[in-house]
Amino acid sequence: MTIRLYDTATREVRDLEPVRPGHVGIYHCGLTVQGPPHVGHIRKEVVFDVLRRWLEHGGYDVTVVANVTDIDDKILAKSAAQGHEWWAHAYTNERALHDAYAVLGCLPPTYEPRATGHIPEMLELIETLVGKGHAYAAADGSGDVYFDVRSWPAYGELSRQRLDDMEAAADADPRGKRDQRDFALWKGAKPGEPATASWPSPWGRGRPGWHLECSAMAGKYLGEDFDIHGGGLDLRFPHHENELAQSTAAGHRFARLWMHNGLVTTAGEKMSKSLGNSALVSQVVQRFRPVELRYYLVAPHYRSVVEFSDDSLTEAAAAYRRLEGFVLRADEVVGPVDATTGMPCADFVAAMDDDLATPAALAAVHEVVREGNRLLAVTDEEPAGLRGTLASVRRMLGVLGLDPLDPVWAGAGQGADTRARAALDALVQSVLAERQDARARKDWSAADAARERLQQAGIDIDDTPSGARWSMRERRG
Repeated sequence: MTIRLYDTATREVRDLEPVRPGHVGIYHCGLTVQGPPHVGHIRKEVVFDVLRRWLEHGGYDVTVVANVTDIDDKILAKSAAQGHEWWAHAYTNERALHDAYAVLGCLPPTYEPRATGHIPEMLELIETLVGKGHAYAAADGSGDVYFDVRSWPAYGELSRQRLDDMEAAADADPRGKRDQRDFALWKGAKPGEPATASWPSPWGRGRPGWHLECSAMAGKYLGEDFDIHGGGLDLRFPHHENELAQSTAAGHRFARLWMHNGLVTTAGEKMSKSLGNSALVSQVVQRFRPVELRYYLVAPHYRSVVEFSDDSLTEAAAAYRRLEGFVLRADEVVGPVDATTGMPCADFVAAMDDDLATPAALAAVHEVVREGNRLLAVTDEEPAGLRGTLASVRRMLGVLGLDPLDPVWAGAGQGADTRARAALDALVQSVLAERQDARARKDWSAADAARERLQQAGIDIDDTPSGARWSMRERRG
């Protein structure tokens, strides 16, 4: 299996060449648990879940490390505003993140380290950087330690920026810095902060900087040279840029390939809590089935921007139900099949190997389902080839985490009408297959009669270049 992925560092699609043959190590930055996850956060989890599933399908042993940042300025501020202990606030939101993983069918990471559990590794990394002349303690007695960006000529290589063109972050603390673009490796404890939110260090009590945490944890669990580092595109700068600088300055090879997913926007703005435009996963799955939300996040290419709206989610849900309807009806006809024996079609494999091109992969699944519906329309008995078609469809959907018969969807808030809606879709698809066969025979009378049957049942048909689509007619009055 040769999979090609877009490398954000080189700006090209290239072959994945694992450090260790047969094994892929992936580190992707987890949530800073200042609040519960929204759809923008969870898109990253779904993207890397699909990558993991595809690699495992290809025979790789995959190690996935996704950290939890459980100490941070915003966590301290929000917990104080709510009158909670910072660690209790962080843990509550960590639990919400795990609930979102589970409800959207994401496999748990191989390991999910917390930042607060790795202070020794972080201090060791800082001491290495200080010893190599790439970091310094602030001279103002604050206890802060900074990375000296001018000491590392390669700084800016990931985001393709020149240091002299960069501006310091608007919210950056300028005290004790040699250059305002230097970033904190260690933050000295400040008056008024909880005593539990600091740890002893050679520079006084304090806590780690955000960027340092990920470098230390990635190195601990994946080694100094590993395969893929990823996250949302908004992390490329400054977070991943700073990770790369401090890790390579310490002498580590670090990540061989950088993989970033596109953002989820609302009215053109990045989805974020600070802008007040976030859609919490826990809220969205009250309006749509979790598997439909997952389909919505899988369907676009992972590097594309997704504009979030209930209308686009509704379209995605309808598309998923067409796949689900076939699977459930075929399952009733042929009985249980072992989905692991199914073979993905060639177009699906080619799409997934080409930088996880899920739009083309799903188009291939829909095409196989259309053939399956034609087989179902032939007879109520088991048509030849239907069992293999069902196994293939389930195998492909399984790679995407969308198999309707996966037990994960049985109790994940799917709603009592799941099978009823799927059964309706299967029936409609059967009539549409009859209509298509009649049109192919140029039997226009039979084709019109099939359409009329659906219209009388309150179902409207829209003929599109990719096939007929149906929708329930809204009731008036």
